Amino acid sequence: MPTSRRSGEHASPASISIAAQGLRKSYGDRTVLDGIDLRIPAGSVFALLGPNGAGKTTAVKILSTLITADGGQAQVAGHDLATDPQAVRAAIGVTGQFSAVDGLITGEENMLLMADLHHLTRREGRRTTTELLERFDLSEAAKKPASTYSGGMRRRLDIAMTLVGNPRIIFLDEPTTGLDPRSRHNMWQIIRELVSDGVTVFLTTQYLQEADELAHHIAVLSDGVIAAQGTAEELKRLVPGGHVRLRFADPGAYRNAAATLRETTRNDEALSLHIPSDGTQRELRAILDWLDSTGIEADELTVHTPDLDDVFFALTTNTTPRQSNRADRPDHATEKAR
Repeated sequence: MPTSRRSGEHASPASISIAAQGLRKSYGDRTVLDGIDLRIPAGSVFALLGPNGAGKTTAVKILSTLITADGGQAQVAGHDLATDPQAVRAAIGVTGQFSAVDGLITGEENMLLMADLHHLTRREGRRTTTELLERFDLSEAAKKPASTYSGGMRRRLDIAMTLVGNPRIIFLDEPTTGLDPRSRHNMWQIIRELVSDGVTVFLTTQYLQEADELAHHIAVLSDGVIAAQGTAEELKRLVPGGHVRLRFADPGAYRNAAATLRETTRNDEALSLHIPSDGTQRELRAILDWLDSTGIEADELTVHTPDLDDVFFALTTNTTPRQSNRADRPDHATEKAR
């Protein structure tokens, strides 16, 4: 994936915005979090993935001081959750699954109300409101009741309200749920801009493409524990199934290649061969060099790599990851064989 879309890629590893050790939470006899550890660098996007009921929202509520953990400890913005929750609240902003926007008043009035809650002076509140409404492309709708806003506009207003207090850490709990694709992409751009300003974003989502697009680091939560964590690329390497497909137009070339290559899966009808591969540059170069040295002409070389759907499915169920057609996906790289 291009690094250009990840503005916080070079955040200092020594600068940690959120650290948690052994967080636990139960409701009655149901354990929701069973000792999770997190370490999130400043100026990055961290995505917490998991099925419904996995404990994602519970983790956000604990780290944002809305509820207390049953065990473990955590530091947010350098402040201990248990001993200094007020300092934590002063450093963070939270946008939940459901909008906090009051639909009965205008967008501007929502912003000014938030400015009052942050004890800004009238002048500061007006200035901040004007700047944020403009930044989130809401100036024209500022005087209209928020109930008339589209879902994407309400989400943008929600985040704008969160930014009134200039938080350095923002928790976004499924921020794009219910948004259309265009609004979702607009929200992604807003998140990238926040990170480029040095803000740390803790994101929960069920949209795996969203995590793939935005997150520097991803953790998969399953049955109350972190099943795996790492970059998107690292997680994808945990799942088998990557391969290179060689497709031939000439049946003779196909038969020759099939007879020569070892450890391949044949598709005689499609005249294609699947070679197990992790998709690294070294492996691809070896395959291309082999084609050159043998004089075999493959008409198409296609790289197939597991995606986060496969990772999610493998780590949160006991079923083998589903096989899928990725021909129309962004990670489906095709090039003509030399």
